[in-house]
This record gives sequence, structure tokens and C-alpha cells, in this order.
Amino acid sequence: MYQKYHTEALVLGSREWGEADRVFALYTKDFGLVRARASAVRAERSRMRYALQHYSRAHVALVYGKHGWRIGGAISLDERGTLEAAVTFARTARLVLRLVAGEEKNDYLFAALSEARSALTRSAREAYAAIEVVCVARVLFALGYLSPEALQTTLFTHAAYSLRDLAEAAAIREKLLTSINRAIAETHL
Repeated sequence: MYQKYHTEALVLGSREWGEADRVFALYTKDFGLVRARASAVRAERSRMRYALQHYSRAHVALVYGKHGWRIGGAISLDERGTLEAAVTFARTARLVLRLVAGEEKNDYLFAALSEARSALTRSAREAYAAIEVVCVARVLFALGYLSPEALQTTLFTHAAYSLRDLAEAAAIREKLLTSINRAIAETHL
């Protein structure tokens, strides 16, 4: 008998597997980046297909078996946002998939991604660019590519996206973008 794990997850992407299955890239609160297969999720009768939409947030039940992770169930925790908010989060999700190699719990990274997704769904369109810059910087910081001392900012002491944080990011935008671009170039990915 396999153990079932329940955790919160962000759906970063997926690919088709067989006739009706799909393999999802999930960034989970308890396990980090997990690639898990969901059986028959592409079938119209599937209850999980709506909870596991790209760039959504869900509570998932995971089972680790001899062939890797499987999704046993999923419940949507989604807040509906605009298409532009989803596109903005998608760019960050692709960066995370590119930089994170395997399963490793990272509470700060999960909080930064989850809070960014929530901020994008409830903020005005004008704030999307600032939220994206702060989120990318926090992702790079969480993975060890950025140093908070180099930027001399308090943006990395928490994962919230308040108006004060966005104003602080706007004040050092050029320095932040330079550090982000340098860090991404140094990853060689």
C-alpha cells in the first residue's frame, strides 16, 4: 500500500502522456518541483481536469510509487484573474521550470510564487510588471543566484507583494533588472 500525501501546489505546466493521461509539473509546498502523472485527466468525465489548469493553484493528493509520482486527486484553490495576469505568471513559471532541477522543499520559493500569483489576480494591470520583476528577483534569490546585500533592499525578507514593496522595487528598478539579467546569464541555462 502506498502512502498518500496532501499538499498545496501550483501547476507550472504539463505535457500529454498516452491517450488520456497528462504529466504535470507542480511546484508543491511540501516537496518542491514534482512531475506527477494524472490518469484519464484529459477525458471529459475527469473531475481533476478543471483543478489542474495551467498556472492554477490546487490542493493535490500525491502518491509516490515505483514509477514516480501520481496524482490521486485535486481540488481547485483558484482565484480567477485576467488572461494577462496568467500570461505574466506563465513567464515566471517557465523560468522556475528552467532553473529548478529536482525535488527539494523551498518554503520561501513556494511562498513567493503563490503570493505573486495571488497579487496578479487581485491587482490592477499597471502593477503586473512590478509584481513580475519582484517575483523573478525572489525566485533567483531563493535559488541562490541573487544576494540581498548586493541590492541592499528589504524585498527578500518576506514574500508579500504590498504597495510598499512595489514602490521599493520601482525605486531600484534599474539595479534590480541589471542584477536579474546578470544572474540569468550566469546560470547558462
